[in-house]
Amino acid sequence: MSKTSARDDAYYRETMLPPEPPPIREAGAVKWLRENLFSGPVNTLLTLVGLAIIWFLVSHFWDWFAHSVWNADSLAECREIIAATWGEGARGACFAVIRERWHQYMFGFYPPELYWRPLLAFGLLMVALAPILFSETQQIRRIVLVVSTIATLLFMQVLGVPAIAFLLGAIIMIGATILAERHAGWLLIFSALYPLIGVFLLWGGTLWAPLMVLAGIGLGWLGWRLVAIVSPMLAVIAGILMTLVWWIGFTGEAAGDLQNLLPMGITPVESEKFGGFLLAITIGVAGIALSLPMGIILALARRSDMFLVTSLAVVFIEFIRGVPLITLLFVASLLLNYFLPPGTNFDIILRVIIMVTIFAAAYMAEVIRGGLAALPKGQYEAADSLGLDYWKAQRLIILPQALKISIPGIVSTFIGMFKDTTLVTFVGLFDPLKGISDFVRANFAWKGIYWEPFIFTGAIFFIICFSMSRYSMYLERRLQRDNR
Repeated sequence: MSKTSARDDAYYRETMLPPEPPPIREAGAVKWLRENLFSGPVNTLLTLVGLAIIWFLVSHFWDWFAHSVWNADSLAECREIIAATWGEGARGACFAVIRERWHQYMFGFYPPELYWRPLLAFGLLMVALAPILFSETQQIRRIVLVVSTIATLLFMQVLGVPAIAFLLGAIIMIGATILAERHAGWLLIFSALYPLIGVFLLWGGTLWAPLMVLAGIGLGWLGWRLVAIVSPMLAVIAGILMTLVWWIGFTGEAAGDLQNLLPMGITPVESEKFGGFLLAITIGVAGIALSLPMGIILALARRSDMFLVTSLAVVFIEFIRGVPLITLLFVASLLLNYFLPPGTNFDIILRVIIMVTIFAAAYMAEVIRGGLAALPKGQYEAADSLGLDYWKAQRLIILPQALKISIPGIVSTFIGMFKDTTLVTFVGLFDPLKGISDFVRANFAWKGIYWEPFIFTGAIFFIICFSMSRYSMYLERRLQRDNR
């Protein structure tokens, strides 16, 4: 009898089994549908209701969009084309009004021969924002700069820009794109100067005005350096005072005298010529850039231990939040002139920007205060244990964490403020939603047009606001807000 061990009786597979396809329910579109749309009775019911709503909307509006007319000179001509093409009783959109009046929706009443200036200003805005918004992602920064450069130069070429202006714009934008590849940090200098460049391009006038504004900053820096030997706090106050005194008392006269001696400038454009998305984006960008630092200061003031500072911050924030924005706009438009010296010409767009900034800053302060309150007490104690003073602790430890937490709220405030720029129509400015649309309807050829301007304006607002929302999500992922 032969002896066999357990090892001899065991079965050993010498080849691997071929891979089997996963079950149908666990792969592909079926798995996605089961997990996302039909994962349970409630989800299935909601999916069916959603599909019914989509079907109702598509079946109700499809013919209106499908029969749309893009080339006509009036609403009556649109209706004739639709009736001749699709039969009597057919309906359709008349987007020919957008084709004919797009320039007013984009630029308002800006002189057509100067359209290149807002285009170049917005192109340079992307150059100024790229090193700030995409400071750590070279690939995205490169894409933004290249696309902005190509789009700006292409539109300038289509609009028939003068050769000198086109060449200047090409040199600046291509140079900035090349500079971003080698020394992206140097573009921050351009970002700091952009507010003066943008204002000069949009409003025009003498070149000495922005240069004198820069001179005021230089005087402030000189004052800060001279007084810093005595006291750092006094140095800051002296620098701010010297800058403000120069700006308020001497900038206008100095720029006028220098313009008489050596004229340099471009054609001025009055604020009444602004309108459409040019006006909305100008107010929105200025409000966003100014309301964030103001909101941070207000949030810190409200959490201050000093009674007077806290009280003033609380009164300001609660008062502004308790008043509708349209009330502040009426104050900027009507009442503010009563408090200014006779003969003072305070630009209406500047007044609106100030009020919109104040309104947004009050909400921003509460959003950032929520971020400050969410930080553990240990973070404040850690800053104290390192021996940091108040401002260093806020700048290096507290605010970076609080702002990361507050990103969704901050971006929501920005989006809301940008959409609220349409309220400027109530103070006589031509916003793209109502002001320009009413002006277009005043023409007999387009009298009766209604939904098409709203759809066009709403689509552009959606693109801009959705882009801001997506950037917020990108920023949250980059900063790892959840501290994983």
